[in-house]
Amino acid sequence: MRTALVLARHEVRLLVSLVLWAARRTHGTQGGRAFGYVGGQGAMMFGFAFVCLVETVAMSVLLRDWPTVHAVVFVLDVYGIVIVVAMHAASVVRPHVLEGGSLRIRRAGHVDLRIPLEKIASVRRELRTVHERADGELNLAIGAQTSVTLELTEPVPHFTFLGRRREVRLVRCHADDATAFVRAITRARSALSPLPDRPV
Repeated sequence: MRTALVLARHEVRLLVSLVLWAARRTHGTQGGRAFGYVGGQGAMMFGFAFVCLVETVAMSVLLRDWPTVHAVVFVLDVYGIVIVVAMHAASVVRPHVLEGGSLRIRRAGHVDLRIPLEKIASVRRELRTVHERADGELNLAIGAQTSVTLELTEPVPHFTFLGRRREVRLVRCHADDATAFVRAITRARSALSPLPDRPV
């Protein structure tokens, strides 16, 4: 029951993202600076949607003599295409956000990790294409790669897709402009703890 509820909430989030995408609006970026991360997945997602479309046409031809089955499969196939496009839309309208004293690391509609800037020990641009699962690490690859690594001074809670709590001390994510993303985080951290005044 709980799993079904989580899935339903996730699908609603995706459909809302699709509406925002069509309206050219973003989610949760007011008062902050947004950094996109979908540059590496757009072609792949639309390629996947095209494959789903071809499958829908093929199934329509194969099942034309069974109208009831054809109708059910057609609805499911169309819904699948909508969900694929909505997943891409969710990534577009829910970018990473640097706001006030925190950084929101996001991926589509299922990851929204808030990291207080004072808990970021270091941030660097680091391109990685291999990510092994390890305790205390969160890898949010886009197009099988991450480009930014954040090391934290202490763990922050991350909740998985099904709501399980994990403590993470190292986060790897992707940003379309990783250099600008790292520079902005570094400046925001410096603003929180400015260097002491030099004696005259």
